Amino acid sequence: MRVLALKVAVLLPQPASPSTAVASGVGPARLQGFAKVHALHTGVMFTGIRAATGTVGAATLIVAATIGLAGPAHADGQMYGDPAAAAPYWRYQHQEDCGLMAVADVVGQLTGREPSQIGIEMRGIFTRSESHRGDVYFFDGTSPQDMVMLLQHYGIQSDMTTGNTLGTLEQDLAGGHKVIAALNAETIWNYPAGQGQRTTPDHAVVVTGVDTGTNIVHLNDSGTPNGRDEQIPLATFSQAWETSNDLLIVTQETS
Repeated sequence: MRVLALKVAVLLPQPASPSTAVASGVGPARLQGFAKVHALHTGVMFTGIRAATGTVGAATLIVAATIGLAGPAHADGQMYGDPAAAAPYWRYQHQEDCGLMAVADVVGQLTGREPSQIGIEMRGIFTRSESHRGDVYFFDGTSPQDMVMLLQHYGIQSDMTTGNTLGTLEQDLAGGHKVIAALNAETIWNYPAGQGQRTTPDHAVVVTGVDTGTNIVHLNDSGTPNGRDEQIPLATFSQAWETSNDLLIVTQETS
């Protein structure tokens, strides 16, 4: 399995409830270094998050405070979303491109025309970033702001927010919106203690369903060969999601 680094900008805690992150404009923050963290005996190389220095301008990112783990699942036994319909758009990543694969997955779900891996990588390589100097992608992860911008390139409008709850996630899925979540991959893959890190978001996945009867979250997870309709316990997903301040990218379009 691969942890594909997700470039992230500074999350500035605010006292308000969930607020929208503006993914346009370039603030003064610079996303720095891409540190290799740990190589497992399996040969998998984990890569760290690009850490931001300085302050992000208001036009770049405004987020809410961390709200902790999502609450327990409801007892209504309802499935929010449609994992079976989304599953055909899963693709296994072969580079550090989990963000790009998530964007391609969502484009496929909404349009029926999923970009190829090389096609979306080339778009990332030749598109100027809105969150850091240089291009969106150079085999080194993708920032959430640039994922919003890439979706727009494919004609899909989306909003990036933090401070979300399980309830907002469920309602987004129930409304037919497509949802990308930033989270910690080592947590959802349940790596043994001491292997990898579990405190920062390093992966992007498409959330395709929440089953409140079984307390299972369904994902299209490009980082593992078994990631098509990957099924994760709700508590595990919440713990992994919390590392990103419960960040979601939600499309305005629905299907």
